[in-house]
Amino acid sequence: MSDKPAQNVLNEEPIDDEIAQVLRRVDYPVNKDALVDTARNAGVSNDVVILFDGLPKQDYDDADSVEQLLGSNGGPGIAV
Repeated sequence: MSDKPAQNVLNEEPIDDEIAQVLRRVDYPVNKDALVDTARNAGVSNDVVILFDGLPKQDYDDADSVEQLLGSNGGPGIAV
């Protein structure tokens, strides 16, 4: 058994970059479905598509409103 703590398999930095990439591509206001479609079309990882798909169905006025909800799902938030 190792004394090292288990490392998180998910590398946060590339995920943050992919989220920011999607948030920069959309025209606001935007709804959840458009965010998911943009993520898929951008070719980001499935992890990022799943994050967007987990958002509440609503309209988002700006990147900050999306980022706040994504940050509240366990992350610190994303700098766009």
